[in-house]
Amino acid sequence: MNAFEYADQASEIFVLSDSFIRIKELIDDESSTIDDIADVILLDPALAATILKLSNSSFFNYPGKIDTISKAVLIIGITEVYNLVIAYFTTNAFKRLNADPEYLDDFWERSVDCALTIKFLGTKLRVPNAERLFILGLLHNLGELVVHQFLPEKVKECKQVNSDELPWTKQLQVLGFGYADVSAELLKKWQLPYSLIEPIRDQDNEEFEHSTNETKLLYIAKRVMTLNHECNSHEPSAVLADEKLDSLAVQKELLRDASDFCDMERLSILAVLNPGASMLY
Repeated sequence: MNAFEYADQASEIFVLSDSFIRIKELIDDESSTIDDIADVILLDPALAATILKLSNSSFFNYPGKIDTISKAVLIIGITEVYNLVIAYFTTNAFKRLNADPEYLDDFWERSVDCALTIKFLGTKLRVPNAERLFILGLLHNLGELVVHQFLPEKVKECKQVNSDELPWTKQLQVLGFGYADVSAELLKKWQLPYSLIEPIRDQDNEEFEHSTNETKLLYIAKRVMTLNHECNSHEPSAVLADEKLDSLAVQKELLRDASDFCDMERLSILAVLNPGASMLY
């Protein structure tokens, strides 16, 4: 199968709920009020609890207590709440995946690390629309789970990366396409915004000339995460070239700060999105 066919079949298994569709419709409707959005979220107690937990986490660093969904929408913003809704329903959808728990824990840890890294870098660099960066990082590698659903042995083969290989080039050798392609196709099936699909589709594009800042940041954040996980024995410059950092004026010190930020925030995010992984700590 090609990337589209994988995503097409996966979209029938990993489905975002009717609640998500209704919330998306309300957010897209300019006439909707905060209370309209809050009322639909409250119909799903687990979703409401997740949003409140994340809203009150150190990730958002709000000095007071956010104790209602309406207040969460008002304080952290509609876009951030929408991102949390996407995060909740995505992690829930993939709970249907038949996979080893340790594998899934590792997958979500890598995804959360990428999400935290890109959000940290974007905030520090004052990139416009930085509020959607976290969800880019979290969803960037969903294609791996899709392939795992149908051909887990191929995922295992893709993970066998030598010191002179990179995960995304190994995917091309084994599959004929990258996980990024499948991720983008699945998000299209889910009818998520193009502003999310484009950077995820182009995350491995080496040509930065026409890339958006979001795409460049995802490229960098993914490779920072990879150096801390799958490629921790690689030469750093072989995974992330200095010229790519220079394109956004990213200093090496900022990357170290981003890794420290991951270490501080990882547990609180995993504890909400994937409690099993948080038990590793």
